[in-house]
Amino acid sequence: MSELHNCPCTPECVLKSALDSIGGKWKLPILCSLTANGTSRYNELLHNVKGISNTMLSQTLKELEQDHLICRQEFLEVPIRVEYTLSEQAKKLKPILLELIQWKLESTRENKGQEE
Repeated sequence: MSELHNCPCTPECVLKSALDSIGGKWKLPILCSLTANGTSRYNELLHNVKGISNTMLSQTLKELEQDHLICRQEFLEVPIRVEYTLSEQAKKLKPILLELIQWKLESTRENKGQEE
């Protein structure tokens, strides 16, 4: 736990920085789509991430690329083809996100048990 010595949430907080990288309304749905569907083109992501606008998809993809969570590959064809894939760094998030899902399912079950 020595990595957390700067917490609670000082400007140097590593946990806050990590959560900022995946936080926001659209980052996790995009990462989940790429995890489930593999390499995807822009229009595939637009179709798979329900409710996202062109502007938000474009902006969020740029942020994810800047955070090294996705890789953007441009093919010099006519018309230009662009594909997005999860980076190796993002692939390491999968077990963490699965643990978060499990945690939420367990806490929901426990809370339902306390209400009865």
